[in-house]
Amino acid sequence: MNTTRALLYSFTDRPCRPLKSLPDISCPKRPREALNFRVRLRTDQRCCIFRVSVRNSGRGETGKVYADVKSDRYEILESVPESVKLEEDALDDAGLDSTVPWWEEFPKRWVIVILCFSAFLLCNMDRVNMSIAILPMSAEYNWNPATVGLIQSSFFWGYLLTQIAGGIWADTVGGKRVLGFGVIWWSIATALTPVAAKAGLPFLLVVRAFMGIGEGVAMPAMNTILSKWVPVSERSRSLALVYSGMYLGSVTGLGFSPFLIHQFGWPSVFYSFGSLGTVWFAAWLSKAHSSPLDDPQLRPEEKKLIFANSSSKEPVKSIPWGLILSKGPVWALIVSHFCHNWGTFILLTWMPTYYNQVLKFNLTESGLFCVLPWLTMAFSANLGGWIADTLVSKGLSVTTVRKIMQSIGFLGPAFFLTQLSHIDSPAMAVLCMACSQGTDAFSQSGLYSNHQDIAPRYSGVLLGLSNTAGVLAGVFGTASTGYILQHGSWDDVFKVSVGLYLVGTVVWNLFSTGEKILD
Repeated sequence: MNTTRALLYSFTDRPCRPLKSLPDISCPKRPREALNFRVRLRTDQRCCIFRVSVRNSGRGETGKVYADVKSDRYEILESVPESVKLEEDALDDAGLDSTVPWWEEFPKRWVIVILCFSAFLLCNMDRVNMSIAILPMSAEYNWNPATVGLIQSSFFWGYLLTQIAGGIWADTVGGKRVLGFGVIWWSIATALTPVAAKAGLPFLLVVRAFMGIGEGVAMPAMNTILSKWVPVSERSRSLALVYSGMYLGSVTGLGFSPFLIHQFGWPSVFYSFGSLGTVWFAAWLSKAHSSPLDDPQLRPEEKKLIFANSSSKEPVKSIPWGLILSKGPVWALIVSHFCHNWGTFILLTWMPTYYNQVLKFNLTESGLFCVLPWLTMAFSANLGGWIADTLVSKGLSVTTVRKIMQSIGFLGPAFFLTQLSHIDSPAMAVLCMACSQGTDAFSQSGLYSNHQDIAPRYSGVLLGLSNTAGVLAGVFGTASTGYILQHGSWDDVFKVSVGLYLVGTVVWNLFSTGEKILD
């Protein structure tokens, strides 16, 4: 390999003492890629920056970088002496390349956000596949609506158990371990679902509950990680992108499940979706870190940006439960989360059945038409995140922004669900569902962003606490829907959801805040 040396001259009025030996920077292993760095020389009157690229010659196990420092005096001149200029031709002859690949300059915090997005994509793919597969499964095993409701709600038994525990675990040992555990756990449970169904109903209920255990830690772990990685100015956008992964996961699951069922049978849905978790886990282990402090490859300028605008720095050693539960905004989160999730989980688990029984769509049509509302939610969540961050950047208080976004997330679904009882056209019913869930997605910039606002250090625990109430809404709402349908109608189901949306709107606007109340 040709060797290029840069002679670094002193531009001061004092001579530099020559080095007796050249500095040696060695690495024990042969670098696979070019090493690029910059040398900056500052004086009172000028600053010089040299870009240096070092490549391994392939002839040895170590690479060396030398710097010769001459001791001659030089006056400060208006132009750089010819003797110290690094000619571009010389660099080209030496084969040096100062260009840094774009993927190395891509912000690491957004790598974490994208990995969390993909985890939530898998999360809802594995969750909603049962809402499609339950139709042929119930026909094969002769399950009545009450049994179907029991199976659908069994997921939430396990999901409920790990909300607070997952938040405590994430806040104390780090979100990377917790989220990685959750994805692997629920992927295994997904793949075991057909085996459990053939073994009997009790086994299926247990496996679905086990799947809920894995997915239960996902939201608290993600919230803990992003509270450490994402600056306040990017909070709404990052959370909106991650949660839109759930919506696109529903789109993917509802879109591919009917095809897989028709081609390979309903068990194929669980086997194929469950296997994807291992691919994600490999990427997570190699790229993710619980905190910027744990990442040795994080660039200094990005680390400075994160810590200059981040609220959560110190690790949590104990949880002040009494202080947390004494705050009114915490209870506003809990109550609002319950009201929000009642309607959301009913739509998530029962929508294909509604399309099949009320709108008379077949299995394939039920899956395909379910896609439109979730696509609308994915778009609306990111739109809402952009609007919320823009409003905050323009000086509107975080409290006002959170109340505006969550009010849309409550009142929008309430309005469109009330219209379903007056609509006879299947196309208009699907449109109402899409608008209902599209406005629901503004909640990602409302209550779902509020945990990091009011308690950044305890955001995982706080999300686990409020989402426990949300899971209880899913358990009772999903199970009671089956009971209501046996003794009433879909109009009765929607009336309950609308009532809770209105209660949530009142509580949120009276008691919530966007200011930090726990430090």
